Amino acid sequence: MILIADSGSSKTDWRIIDIEGNISQHRTVGFNPTYQTEHEMLSILESDEVLSAMTADVKMIYYYGAGCSSDKMKHQVQLSLSGVFPNAEIEVDHDLLAAARATAGDEPGIVSILGTGSNSCYYDGYDIAVSMYAPGFILGDEGGGSYVGKQFLKDFIHDEIPPHIMKLAIEELNLDYDEIIDRVYKHAFPGRYMASFCRFITKYHSDPYCYKLYYDAFQDFFKTYVMKFPDYESKKIFFVGSIAFYNSDILRQAAADLGLNVNMILEGPIAGLTLYHKSKL
Repeated sequence: MILIADSGSSKTDWRIIDIEGNISQHRTVGFNPTYQTEHEMLSILESDEVLSAMTADVKMIYYYGAGCSSDKMKHQVQLSLSGVFPNAEIEVDHDLLAAARATAGDEPGIVSILGTGSNSCYYDGYDIAVSMYAPGFILGDEGGGSYVGKQFLKDFIHDEIPPHIMKLAIEELNLDYDEIIDRVYKHAFPGRYMASFCRFITKYHSDPYCYKLYYDAFQDFFKTYVMKFPDYESKKIFFVGSIAFYNSDILRQAAADLGLNVNMILEGPIAGLTLYHKSKL
C-alpha cells in the first residue's frame, strides 16, 4: 500500500493506492514543522482512525509538505510518520515539488503556490533547480491568503474599506478590533486566521475594492518572485493553490499586465501527484 500526502498549513490531502491499484482519499488537518513539533504531529496522526487502521500495511509514503524545505524539517516529519508507519519507506519533500510534479510533470517551468502562504521555484522537469526564500506571513507571503487577509484587516482597523463592503463584513464576519488583535497576537496560527478572510474577499471579488486587494497582491507576488528568475518571460508559468484557483481571472490579468502568461492553475496538487506517482510504478 502506498500513501501520498500533500500537506499545507491548513489541511492535508491523502491518497491511498492499494496493491490492486485502487485509489481512495482522506483528509486531515494541516501540518507544518516550522510551527509544530515532531510529537504534536505524531499525536495527531495516531489519533486519526483512518490512518491508524493501516499502519502495518503501508510500504511507501510520498509526503509533500509546507515547511519541508530543509533537511532538519524533513527529518522531523519523517520521524513523526515512521512512528505511525514503522514498515514504510518514507520520502519527505517540499510542497513546491508537489506543485511542480502535479502541474509541469516532466516539463520545465516556473511553479508557484498561492494558498494560505506563497512560494515559487524554477523546476527543471525533474527537481527544483532554483527556489526563492519564503519568509512566511510576517516578512513575506505576497499574493497568499495571509497577505491579502492582513491587508483587509488593516483596512478594517483604519476604516479604509468602502462603506458597502464594511457593512457586509460586519454583518457576515462579526469583525471586532479587540478580537482581531487577540487572534493575531495571542493565538496559534495567525497566518491561517488572516487567510480565513479570503473566503469573504473572494465571494465579493467582482467588487472593485476586493478585486484590487487580490490584483495588487498578485502583482506584488510576480514582482517579488516570478520576475526575478532568469529569462522568466520565456518560461511556462504554473500555479497551485486555492487563492490562485478561485481568483484565476484576476491572477491572469495581473500577469498579463506585466507581460506574463499563466499556463495552468490547479486548486490542489493531489490528483496530479497521484497520477505522477502511479505512472512511475
